[in-house]
Amino acid sequence: MAEAHHHPDTVVETHVSRLVFLGDRVYKVKKPVRFAFLDFSTVEARAEACMREVQLNRRLSPDVYLGVLDVVGTDGRAVEHMVEMRRMPPERRLATLVEHDAPDVADAVRAVAHRVAAFHAAAARGAAIDDDASHHAVGVAWVDNISEITPFAIGDDPVFDVAVLDDVRRLAVTWIEGRQAVFDERLAGGHAVDGHGDILAEDVFCLADGPRILDCIEFDDHLRHVDVWNDVAFLAMDLERLGRPDLATLLTDTYREMSADSAPHGLVHLFIAYRALVRAKVAALRSLQTDGVECDDCVEEARARLEQCRRHLRAAQVRLVLVGGLPGVGKTTLAAELADELDATVLSSDPTRRELVGIPAGSSAAAGYREAAYGDDVTDATYAALLERAAIVLGRGGTVVLDASWVDEGRRSAARQLAEDAGAVMVELQCTCPADVAEARMAARAEVGGSASDADAEVAARMAADADPWPEAHVIDTGGDPAAALERALDLVRAD
Repeated sequence: MAEAHHHPDTVVETHVSRLVFLGDRVYKVKKPVRFAFLDFSTVEARAEACMREVQLNRRLSPDVYLGVLDVVGTDGRAVEHMVEMRRMPPERRLATLVEHDAPDVADAVRAVAHRVAAFHAAAARGAAIDDDASHHAVGVAWVDNISEITPFAIGDDPVFDVAVLDDVRRLAVTWIEGRQAVFDERLAGGHAVDGHGDILAEDVFCLADGPRILDCIEFDDHLRHVDVWNDVAFLAMDLERLGRPDLATLLTDTYREMSADSAPHGLVHLFIAYRALVRAKVAALRSLQTDGVECDDCVEEARARLEQCRRHLRAAQVRLVLVGGLPGVGKTTLAAELADELDATVLSSDPTRRELVGIPAGSSAAAGYREAAYGDDVTDATYAALLERAAIVLGRGGTVVLDASWVDEGRRSAARQLAEDAGAVMVELQCTCPADVAEARMAARAEVGGSASDADAEVAARMAADADPWPEAHVIDTGGDPAAALERALDLVRAD
């Protein structure tokens, strides 16, 4: 590009490459090095790596990766190979736009989300790719990376706080162990692709005719074989690292819209957490380097990324929230509001009961206390159905709010067991309000008609007399300001 001529010629060194910036071109030479993760020790290996780099990166930046050049000796034989690239204007680097809060940075992020969604739609898929993005493979990747950074949490001057690392390990293992159904559904839906594998703001250039996304992983195919959200998560993590969580949210929201991919939000948090964990490991390793490579604040960076990892794992937590209480206390209203705020599924006993006994919605199922539709056998079946349906949602990574009276300790105990089996955080909320307020609500509800609840003051009084103590519950006063009740409930749910 013409503007590239205004930038000085220079040479940049990395651990594995030497890049020569000359005019409107960049020439990239692989160094003759061998590491555990790559081997560039022979001319032939470097030639193959150059060809793969061009082939793979042309998927996202076809006009940047121009080809592979041979460096020919006096005998006419190729002695080296290099990648020829079109030079990108550094002022249009996404990291630079973010750093300077450029006026068009939000538009740039949206354009990147569009480009990545289109790239993923056309990306290669297949059995080998699915294997690398499977429930087992993701679990192994987490365990391996945590094991590799564990030595940095011991000793006299550790990089990481062992308590933070233990928290990360616990949260990650709990989420992954209970979520095989999520990964199986992702693979069945074709969401595992041969992606980029390393999308960083430093390697994205936002030009007038669209973004160019450079430098994908070419040395290990397995690292590119990911769920599409694992690819997006790398850039989301990086935007947060640059101090712009709002842009990270814009990226994921736009990608979700453009791809029509309804992955559980907890899965997206898990992938962002994983990318942060890997960056924490890299920063920790760099803090030990003695080869003269500059590393400013590596320890601080490592700790910040591990904390970012933990924050997203906490956000990924699956919750089972019981919202209970006597008739007329407003538990159904609170449950619906909670579910809306938490992006959760709400399951309620009243409509479930009607469904089980074949009573149409809007019709009355009124009966005496523990009689007919409210007999013990129907009530047992209702709670069993609620827990069975909740188990499905929890297994798919969703939070569930269960709206019922929950006056029976045996049924609450069954819900706790479900939460434990599903690796979910259990939160128990008991709604209460003055009796006259509850009675007025039930009377108004009966007068209007069409409510899912049939209870009246007499039923409420008898339920109260039979109710088991509920010491595990957080009490929510629903007799006053509804907004205050919701705020307290949200605080309690998010704190657990």
